[in-house]
Parts: sequence; structure tokens; C-alpha cells
Amino acid sequence: MKHVFCVRIGPIGFRVGSDWPEPIALLRELYRYYPAPNLPDFTVRLEATRPWRRWVRPSIRIAGDYILPEAAPLPLAQGLLAAEMGMNLQLALGGRRYLLLHASCVERDGRALLMTGESGAGKSTLATLLAARGWRFMGDEFALIDPETGLVHAFPRLVSLKNAGIAAAVAARPEARLGPLLAGTPKGDIRHMVPDAIAVGAMDEPAEPALLLYPRHGFAADVRPVRASESFVRLTQASTNYVAMGEAGFDALARLVRRAPAHAIDYPDGASAVRQVEALWQTL
Repeated sequence: MKHVFCVRIGPIGFRVGSDWPEPIALLRELYRYYPAPNLPDFTVRLEATRPWRRWVRPSIRIAGDYILPEAAPLPLAQGLLAAEMGMNLQLALGGRRYLLLHASCVERDGRALLMTGESGAGKSTLATLLAARGWRFMGDEFALIDPETGLVHAFPRLVSLKNAGIAAAVAARPEARLGPLLAGTPKGDIRHMVPDAIAVGAMDEPAEPALLLYPRHGFAADVRPVRASESFVRLTQASTNYVAMGEAGFDALARLVRRAPAHAIDYPDGASAVRQVEALWQTL
């Protein structure tokens, strides 16, 4: 394709091609401090749904090494979102090197905190709030579990902030670089935040999983321990490639729930969640 950008995020390399220059220009700006891969692992293509849709009511179809034929196209104004969705899609459908968990992840003192839950649970916002307090941001979309070592590898792509979480994250990191506000997406308003320099500079450093959290936003503050058996089932549902990895995926997940205690936390706001996380971390 005419417009191309390559980037490495943690151990994963992407080549993104587009029929339009605008999405590529945004990627170049927001990922400017990220390295390029020696050889991309995955290719993403942002294609016009029809030849004339390059110019008349531009409409983006997300394609690449792996596709979802039933996926709805996006308008050109949401080209950055299409590129990010495309990268996530390639990894989710094609990744086999790591066990993939749909989770946010932060690190402190070489140990990782993984947070997973339903959409809207506040995983991305909470990871951003913790990063603003000195934790290393490792990712808000996927946690990559090495099936051989059990270590968590970082995937610090742009932070995808949604709706009310945008203002909370910007208040915590007012100096952060931001992408454009994307209004009216299928998930509401979205804005992408660039991870801080620590997250990007240390993205090749894995961490030992130390704590699993299942957060839920909008409820009175509460903390409940989660048994390893329940945690295992929850994580199979949070993984995009657990079944495809077979025995290696089972062993990796079983080792994770044995090594890292799990808790469910309810929280009414970000400040309460941070206090709950810090208190749990002190008990490890």
C-alpha cells in the first residue's frame, strides 16, 4: 500500500499500510519514540471498502494477515482507532508465541499486577492512574505470558481511554501526549494516550506475575479473595488464544494462578481503586 508505517510494541512487530495518509501520519506522531521491528510479525491493512470510497465518504475496512469478515467498516475520521483495532486483531487471532490475556498490566520492583474484567471495568484508566504514581505501565490491551518462563512481557501500545475515563486519566497525567478525540465510536468517546518514557524505554523487560485483580467500577469499595480455581476459569475466558495453544496454554495458565494470588475489587472512583490496590500490594 502507498502509505506504510512499521512499529515494534514490546516483542511484537507490526507493518501498517493504508489507502490514506492521515492514519499513518497519526501513527508516526504518536509512536515516534518506539523502535521499528527488524521484521514485522503481522501486517495490518486499512483499505477502502470500495475504490471510490477512498474519496467519497471514505470508509475503512480493517484487513491484514487475519480478518473478521463481519466487522463493520469505520469512517476515515476514526482511522487511528481502525489501525489500533487492526493491530490488536492480528495479535489476538495470530499470536501463538505467548499466552494472551485481555488485561491491563503495571509493574513495580520487577513484579507485575494484572487486571482483567469486562469492558468498562476501568482497567485502562486504573493502569494509567497507577502509572502516574510511579508504577511502570506494561499495557492495557494484552498481557503476554511466556509459556516457558511464566514471565509477563510488556505490550505498551497507546492507552485506549473511553468516556469518563478520559478526563480522569488526563487529570492524572496532564503532560501526556494525546491523540484526537474520537466521538461516536461503537464504544463511545475514545482518546488515545501515549505511555510515558519509562514504559517505552523498559518495554523489553519482563516481570514476575505477583497479583491478579478483577476490578469492577461503579460500586461501593469492596475487596474479595478469588480462589485459584475460579481465577483459572475467569482467565480462560479472558484469553484470546488459550484454546489454540493447547497444553502449553493450560500449563501457562495453571502456573500463573498458582504463583499470583487473586482478588476481586469493587470501587466507586479512581482514587478509591488506587488505595485498594496499594493496600493489597503491601500484603504480598
